[in-house]
Amino acid sequence: MPQNPQPILPENGSPITFQAGQWIVPDTPIIPWIEGDGIGWDVWQAARPVLDNAVQLAYGSSRKIAWMEVLAGGKAQQALGTLLPDETIEAFRTYRVGMKGPLTTPIGKGYRSLNVALRRALDLYVCMRPVRWLPGVPSPVKNPQDVDMVVFRENTEDIYAGIEFETGSRLNKLFLQWLEENAPEEFAKIRFPATSGIGIKPVSSQGSTRLIRAAIEYAIRHNRASVTMIHKGNIMKYTEGAFAEWGYAMAEKEFGDVVFTNREWLRVRNARGSEAANHEKAAALSQGKIFLRDVITDAALEQSLSRPKEFEVIATLNLNGDLFSDALMGQVGGLGIAPGGNFNNESGVAIFEATHGTAPIFAHQNRVNPSSLILSGELMLRHLGWHEAADLVLAGVRGAVAAKTVTFDFHRLMEDATLVKTSEFGDAIINHMQIAKL
Repeated sequence: MPQNPQPILPENGSPITFQAGQWIVPDTPIIPWIEGDGIGWDVWQAARPVLDNAVQLAYGSSRKIAWMEVLAGGKAQQALGTLLPDETIEAFRTYRVGMKGPLTTPIGKGYRSLNVALRRALDLYVCMRPVRWLPGVPSPVKNPQDVDMVVFRENTEDIYAGIEFETGSRLNKLFLQWLEENAPEEFAKIRFPATSGIGIKPVSSQGSTRLIRAAIEYAIRHNRASVTMIHKGNIMKYTEGAFAEWGYAMAEKEFGDVVFTNREWLRVRNARGSEAANHEKAAALSQGKIFLRDVITDAALEQSLSRPKEFEVIATLNLNGDLFSDALMGQVGGLGIAPGGNFNNESGVAIFEATHGTAPIFAHQNRVNPSSLILSGELMLRHLGWHEAADLVLAGVRGAVAAKTVTFDFHRLMEDATLVKTSEFGDAIINHMQIAKL
């Protein structure tokens, strides 16, 4: 078995540090990056030049990203005999901020998901996915410009950390026997116990409140008017229902001076009627307070289509966040243009990633849309405080799309568009960044 080498440290780079809840970013931060599997190579060949050019255009020679490749997935398996080397995890822990392309997990035993394994190893409990429409991007909805939301998805619990007992297995039988003996009323709910697979999902108060806290803090920093907790608590009362209850309790305790909750509204309504409750809510919002509410998952999916302006920042559980953010991205262009970041506000570790899959049938064809990784880089630049460079990246993507210079996924949906390769789309973005800088 090959020995795991240390990643090659770039010359003239310095680590990002994290003190008192703030990143301290040098002018040449070392940024670990994972190429990823499948189309990872394709999207990186466009993304990295875009990000490097944005930094150069914004700051000249005074700032530069010191990229450091680390391995995971197929590349790591081939070179090192393991899918997720300890050195890769330690590099992200040491240098705080990194990027990654899409990773796949081979079918069979081992990791349930490399993405989940990496998030759990670094306790990256927040998955943040902004959902916004860029003018010119094809959309199936009438008013995609109304979609401007940021999804905070809990990253470490729920079914992604779930326990499963396979049908007919020893543990399955033992669990069902225990349930029948100790909670017969619960056992009776299982319609066909002899042929049922069993799943258990953990949802904790600690995991829920730190995620909702991060969403509220984001709303405060970015002047967002509301935070919506999305859950299926009408059915799963002690997990998803508790998620919302814990969120309300935390918000009223920690953010009472800047947040007005729907639970407060209900207390006033029950005591003095709806008119008084609406008056208090209006007064609180007029003072700039953030409105914290909760919506059941299926209702939220419908409302995000029928009245998307009511959703600004969303806090939700792991599975809900996965489904909800993908459904929202379908309104504004799909996963090919969806950015994402995973982070821990307590340790300061953050990894920004392409949110789509590996799409191996398109690998090394220079065809796919690299916008997901590029816009994740834009998120990374903003988290570094390099807002001028981030603004240029966004202007470049907007300019290329508006000019209808696009990859095949958008080309097939646009009239009079120019079809370009992945690398050529990156070049078009750089060209529009240069125009924006003039």
